[in-house]
Amino acid sequence: MRDAIRAFGDHLALNRNASEHTVRNYDADLVQFLYFLGASTGTPRHALTPAHVTPDAIRGFLGELHARGNSRSTAARRISALRSFARYLRREGVRDDDPAALVGSPRREHRVPQVLSVDEVTALIETPDTSTPLGRRDRAILELFYASGLRLSELVGLDVQDVNLTSRMVRVMGKGRKERLVPCHQKATDAVRAWLKDRAVLVAQAAAMDPGGVPGRRRGAPEDPLFVNYRGTRLTPRSVHRLVTRYVALCTTRYGISPHALRHSFATHLLERGADLRAIQELLGHVELTTTQRYTQVDVQHLLAVYRAAHPKAK
Repeated sequence: MRDAIRAFGDHLALNRNASEHTVRNYDADLVQFLYFLGASTGTPRHALTPAHVTPDAIRGFLGELHARGNSRSTAARRISALRSFARYLRREGVRDDDPAALVGSPRREHRVPQVLSVDEVTALIETPDTSTPLGRRDRAILELFYASGLRLSELVGLDVQDVNLTSRMVRVMGKGRKERLVPCHQKATDAVRAWLKDRAVLVAQAAAMDPGGVPGRRRGAPEDPLFVNYRGTRLTPRSVHRLVTRYVALCTTRYGISPHALRHSFATHLLERGADLRAIQELLGHVELTTTQRYTQVDVQHLLAVYRAAHPKAK
């Protein structure tokens, strides 16, 4: 069974062009199912085979997730991983049937995204101390988040050559390794340009401390990360999440604001000002328009607030 899961991960990476992050998440979901399967059937994990994957086992796993208090979206994601795995087993001839075909998925919760107002976004972006190199880096990160609506993984994955400061365009590698071009405004490019001077100094210092290394790169990796730490290496998603959380705490008392809230705010503010939903879909890199349509819920709330405040009979 573990060999089948490894082969499935290779299939995702090589045949479906899935990102490393996606492959890792699928593997974690399937390994969790593997542990449940071993415990529920009393079979040692090394003795489990694809034949042990039955509809009843998948339903039992779904019940286990519910008992553990997992959200519906988490359970749905893990069942989705199992569905893909089951289809893979059938397509490869490992099984004759699809054991997940008759198992229903929990309905996902449709939560309204956390959104900042324009004034809140402005206050957040202006919070970093731009008198220091890392402060200028953080300003560039926040400006680029809001200017282009990037995902956290997309921002940390940017290389220097991905940002064209002259044309104010950013080349982004999105989900499924699909590349897209998104614009950014002048303030964002100015912030990135200021950071690039500091970046050159940090990378040079790191190279001086490690002469055998390649400045700003992991050994053997053909990359030149745009955002680096004081050691000259690429920032991690956790590091960026932590710095955004810190700046949010400094400028607002609102809870739960993450880097993704800047992406939500980007989309919502465009929609409020008349941008076409299809254009917003392209900017965000959504495959399905229905994913973008959740921002209309936020816009409706905005319209209701304006109506109640402005209509003489609404109070």
